[in-house]
Amino acid sequence: MTYSAGHIWLIIGVLGLGTFLIRFSFLGIIGDRDMPPWLLRHLRYTAVAILPALITPLVLWPQATGGQPDPARLGAAAVALAVGYLTRNAIWAIITGMGALYLLLALLGQTGSAVV
Repeated sequence: MTYSAGHIWLIIGVLGLGTFLIRFSFLGIIGDRDMPPWLLRHLRYTAVAILPALITPLVLWPQATGGQPDPARLGAAAVALAVGYLTRNAIWAIITGMGALYLLLALLGQTGSAVV
């Protein structure tokens, strides 16, 4: 199916407007009000839930290996998990996980992209 340039720009505009309205509904309408304590308590766990949800598929089913888990990515994930657990610092966990991935890819002689 082929779309004209006008249709594509219309779709982009509608999607942009939808995104703006979703964000405005939270920030613009209720942004100046205090949120209830129960909601703030639940929002504390958002980052803790999102980060593993983004990383797990990239470790277990990486596109760089055709969807097959490999020792380099599993090892790098284990290193990052250990550093994160021991230091309680997400930045150090990310940095050491990246370093471990590149090191393990080099040591195991795997070719291709390190992009997960």
